[in-house]
Amino acid sequence: MLPLSRREFLAASSSLALSPLLPAVDKLPKGKADSVIMLWLGGGAAHMDTFDPKKKGDAKAKKAGSYYDPIDTAVKGVQVCEHLKETAKLMDRIALLRTVNHDVIDEHAAAVNRMHTGRTIAESVLYPSLGSIVTSQLGPRSERVPPYVVIGYPNVTRGPGFLGAKHGYVYLLETDSGPNGLTRPMDVDADRQKRREELLAKLREQQLKLHPNDPAIREYATAAADGFKMAGPDFMKVFDLKTEAADLRTEYGNEFGQRCLLARRLVQAGVRFVEVSFNLNFVNGTGWDTHNEGRLNQHLLIQQLDQAFAALIRDLERLKRLDSTLIVINTEFGRPPEFDGGGGRGHQARTFSCVLAGGGLKTGQAIGTTDELAKKIVDRPVSVPDFFATILHAVGIDTETELTAGERPVPITDGGKPVKELFG
Repeated sequence: MLPLSRREFLAASSSLALSPLLPAVDKLPKGKADSVIMLWLGGGAAHMDTFDPKKKGDAKAKKAGSYYDPIDTAVKGVQVCEHLKETAKLMDRIALLRTVNHDVIDEHAAAVNRMHTGRTIAESVLYPSLGSIVTSQLGPRSERVPPYVVIGYPNVTRGPGFLGAKHGYVYLLETDSGPNGLTRPMDVDADRQKRREELLAKLREQQLKLHPNDPAIREYATAAADGFKMAGPDFMKVFDLKTEAADLRTEYGNEFGQRCLLARRLVQAGVRFVEVSFNLNFVNGTGWDTHNEGRLNQHLLIQQLDQAFAALIRDLERLKRLDSTLIVINTEFGRPPEFDGGGGRGHQARTFSCVLAGGGLKTGQAIGTTDELAKKIVDRPVSVPDFFATILHAVGIDTETELTAGERPVPITDGGKPVKELFG
């Protein structure tokens, strides 16, 4: 057989590309959510002690396995740890991703970055966080509130990276008051505040006229103007949790629970993306980083997570906002089934659990299977880019979108594909 000429090859290729016999690319139904609440379990939550329970081990005898007993849930065949009793009742509103994985093991900071940006740290580019990506693509839901709020300490991994300061976040550390930068001092009344704002507005206008082509000054001026809008009563009243019924505040629980209640109020007010940190209340001495003695009171953390997470689901459902609000439980990695010298656990990134709830997803299922010790993936691995793509698709963002770092195009995820079982 004679070889094809270049013209013949191109003609054959064109015919093949147009062939109706080739399978069409799968199109997933568009996501329904318009907001995200991400619960961050800083330190690395032990998946076999929470959402992927296995046969019980023994810390004293150094026998690998789960530390707690499993319990059945509202979904047949899906079990969770015994300290997730309220969550178990709501499993039909929840999807467990049990085979999330990456390659960062010993470095917390690098793992935190991976689970916030979806990428490895690069010297040449500072990648944006998930919150900044979502808000840059969808914009604010209301001009009276910021699009992105972090309840916890500020950190570069939560930031906008190359997207720029306008896609950054507002943060707060306390649930009983608004962000410090937006809270008016006691000795500044409304009239005095108005005069200050008018003076600053004039100064901003002068600088914009003097430097019309300076993007940094333009971004700063926009951010400052937006900040004064957010310092108004419409946004600041969101932080008054006492306006909620006492029974509801009790249902949410302690400080972490109150943060989740505030997150619901923020979303209800129009905030697009809220991260709620659960690594400040170290009731067990170490938080979710349960080395050595940190494991002894790990159950207290799990119980607090259970109470707050379940209350958030029920509350959003009562308000008819569960389908439009995606709840994400995220952490930097898991823990191995083996116990360390102090009876705790080390780090494990080869497989661990993340959780999604609400958001209009096809919930009531566990995606992926791990082996008898939750140490290896048996089937359906979910990469971090896949995890990010799933969240982006859930809020209606095209996962084939390209961002721009300077003049360089950057895919919105690092090759991730949405977990298709959650849509349809």
